[in-house]
Amino acid sequence: MIEYPFNCPYCWESISVLIDSSIKTQKYIEDCEVCCNPIEISLKIMDSQIIDFQAHSVEQ
Repeated sequence: MIEYPFNCPYCWESISVLIDSSIKTQKYIEDCEVCCNPIEISLKIMDSQIIDFQAHSVEQ
């Protein structure tokens, strides 16, 4: 597991997610632990390293 810090696209607070590095391409929605808004997270992993990470607000 990799802990990855980033800023929430809604409240801009620093938060982090735990990422399973055995899954090479991931896309999911997780709620911000501060403001509770949904964040769409997409990422790619190569050689147990995160090579691309994006966190976007979810269109409602």
